[in-house]
Amino acid sequence: MEKIELDVVRPRVSLVAAGENYGRFAIGTLERGHGSPLGNALRRVLISSIPGAAISRVKIGRVIHEFSTIPGVLEDGTQLMLNIKGIRLRCYAERPVALQLIKRGPGPVYAGDIDAPSTVEIVNPQHYLCTLDDDSTLEMQLTAERGRGVTLADNVSGLNIGEIAVDALFSPIPRVNFVVEQADNGERLLLEIWTDGTVKPGDALSHAAQILSQHFGRVAAISEPQEVAELPATAVSTIPPEIYDRPIDELGLSTRTYNSLRRADITTIGKLLELDDRALNSIRNLGPKSAEEIRERLIVLGYRGGTPGAVSAASADASDDSDPSALISTDQASA
Repeated sequence: MEKIELDVVRPRVSLVAAGENYGRFAIGTLERGHGSPLGNALRRVLISSIPGAAISRVKIGRVIHEFSTIPGVLEDGTQLMLNIKGIRLRCYAERPVALQLIKRGPGPVYAGDIDAPSTVEIVNPQHYLCTLDDDSTLEMQLTAERGRGVTLADNVSGLNIGEIAVDALFSPIPRVNFVVEQADNGERLLLEIWTDGTVKPGDALSHAAQILSQHFGRVAAISEPQEVAELPATAVSTIPPEIYDRPIDELGLSTRTYNSLRRADITTIGKLLELDDRALNSIRNLGPKSAEEIRERLIVLGYRGGTPGAVSAASADASDDSDPSALISTDQASA
């Protein structure tokens, strides 16, 4: 198809106003009708897709669930969980990190009293957590991890005894607003970004634009519609339901590999078998070693044909035309 050259106006991005955890940016001049689609797309990505860190679970001494009263603490368990959700932090580790808080009363307890390793930085150390009576002591273990968006406590499973899940607010962007102004030669987009202090508004805007750029780049690379070949009836996936619905927990993967798959919404063995090697390697935070670990476990447990140890050599040849139905061994398919 012949390439179409368009005389598109190239907008400029400038910082109009800045404050603590706030930035106001002007993008213009834009073609008429482009301001609202651009502003809406940036706003949605800023709120939902910027990575951050949060407290995901808590373990308090002698407390079984969040509705319990905590000895020596003025607040009840529910109020303490709400205060813990307000802790904002930066986490530089890929795996969940354990934090510890040991505080002796009387007096208030703040986020700054938490003992954090070098891979975790608490941004709001003056954030209030609770108040202790007399000579009581509060011992609490917290788990911090990275993620995107929000993970509700009701959706968390696999907790250890005594652990309490917390609504993890990973997104560092609590609010975004935009306004489109009309000009003589086009439009001007004014974008306001509020952050929680863990990321700068300009960095968040740049990250959101890169995410959109990657998606639109794929669309722009299509020069003409590709004719889709009709697959024969025998090429349809034949993964039995009893295998497809099995959880990935059965593979016995390492914590880092397991968490990477869960973040990519790959929770069953069937979803994993549907991925070719190229798609597997493209999963965020899943390195070559983790990808090979997955292939090895699929072979060892009989979900995929091959010989353990020879996976790396075979994966490069099979990445382009692998078929999910071919990933199941004869013994598993017959079951």
